[in-house]
Order: sequence, then structure tokens, then C-alpha cells
Amino acid sequence: MGWLAAGDTYEIALREGRVVARSAADRRPSSLPEEIRDDPAVIGLQRFAEWMEWHAAGCVKQVETWMVSSLPVPTALLAQVWPDEAWRNTLRDLVVVGGDPEETGFLRGVERTGDAGGLPLVVTTGGDTLRISSPTVALPHPVLLPQLEELRSHAAEFGVSQRVEQLHRPTWRKPEAADALADEAATFAGAYYASWYRLAGRATALGHKVGGDHATVRVQEAGRTLTAAVHIGNAYNNADGATAGEVVWSDPHGSPLPLTDVGPIAWSEGMRMAAALHAGRTVTADHPAG
Repeated sequence: MGWLAAGDTYEIALREGRVVARSAADRRPSSLPEEIRDDPAVIGLQRFAEWMEWHAAGCVKQVETWMVSSLPVPTALLAQVWPDEAWRNTLRDLVVVGGDPEETGFLRGVERTGDAGGLPLVVTTGGDTLRISSPTVALPHPVLLPQLEELRSHAAEFGVSQRVEQLHRPTWRKPEAADALADEAATFAGAYYASWYRLAGRATALGHKVGGDHATVRVQEAGRTLTAAVHIGNAYNNADGATAGEVVWSDPHGSPLPLTDVGPIAWSEGMRMAAALHAGRTVTADHPAG
């Protein structure tokens, strides 16, 4: 973005999300001069910067939703949004998979086609550039990537930098011998917090919904929406602190699911939430870290 006139002697521009100024002599003060802070051009540019920040955050949230649920994304849609810098920065370097599992690689570009479609360009782990011709691609949840470790090892080699946590997202795989009669996972249960507000605040900061005595995460998997929940109590009944409970999963109707019916994505995301709550617990003599 170029420089815009502000007041009689200054110009302003947006640099790294911040409005900066320069004088006619090209002097650049460390902060906005007092005489132009209320200038309409400055206010307009500041509002634009706020919108850009909001827009970028929205792109990250949307792409994370596609990735967490491994939803098919039309290549035509990728072609439409790719020219937008916020979308491009969010999508670039994510691992995408075409109609053939062999069509897997790091997204580096999207070519527009004459029929308003798009051809994603990916770099494979072998270093080759591949054009994906399928009408949709997946941005797989890492638990679904059989070559995850190989992709991780090549990420540094190719200079991969992901805005959406995919390759290095913590994952948990459901034990093959899951108890058919059990409907909860207690691996990270018992995380104590001196204050319920700290526990609820951590869950919210991690992006989870807090309500009805639970912290929850919702995942679309195999055509249905599943909810993973950890009991955290409420502010009224936890005067002496709060403790995170087991992870339980429920179907779209709210009915509990046996562990054998929990898919790999829902399992991983539920355990990821529980592990993160456990990591932030309060350690005291009565509640040691071990």
C-alpha cells in the first residue's frame, strides 16, 4: 500500500498492520504526530487495519474448521480466494490431498482455469510440483495422514510455515483395544485449578466453548457432528477450586457414544482439549504435578 496525504505536511501508510507517518523531508516519527491523529485519513486507515486483522482471523478460523473436520473444499473456491492476501497466507503450505492419495503435498499456489475452476499447485515430499485436477481437495486432519512423520521431516527442508496448526497439531490415536462398554476416557482427568474461572478461562482461550458445566469441542466426522466434552463444573459450586473430569463424546442428538463408536478425529480433538486443560492445572502440595 502506498502513502496517503494526512494533514498539510505528512503522509501515512499501513505497515505490518500499523499506521505510520512520514514528513515531507522523509522523517519518520516513532508514533503518529499529535496534529494528524484525528485526521479523517488516519482514522479511516486505522479502521481498515482493524478490518484486515478481523478478516485474517476469520480466514484462519474458517480454514481450521475445514482442516479439523477434513471437509472437502472445492478447488474453484480456492482459486477465488487465493488472490486475497489473508486467504493466501492462511492456506499456503497446508498439506492438501486430491482425489488420489498420491496427490498429496504442500499447497504453494492455485491456478485459475477458463471454467472458473482452479488447479492447486502442491510440492510433494519428493520436491516435485504437482497440479491437482480433482474438483475438490481435502485439508486433512493430521491424525488421518499416514505419512505424517515424513511430511513433518520435509517441512523444515521446504521452508514450510503454517498459519493453521496442522502438521504439528498434537494428535492422539484411539487404542485399538478400546473398551466396548466404556463411554469416557480418563487419561487426563483430575486436573485441579485453584479457581473455576481459571479453568473456564483456559478452556475459552484454547478456543473451546464453555457452558452447562462442560468445556466442549464439536467436530464433523463421517457426515455427522460429534461433541467431545470435559466436565468442569460451574462458578457457584466450586468455591474450593475446580477439577476437570473425563472426556465423553456424544452424537448429534446428545446421546453418549461408546468409545468404540468415536472416530479418529473426534477422539484426537477430545483428547487434545483434555491434555491442554491438564497442562494448565494448578500444582500445589495437595495437588502435585505427578
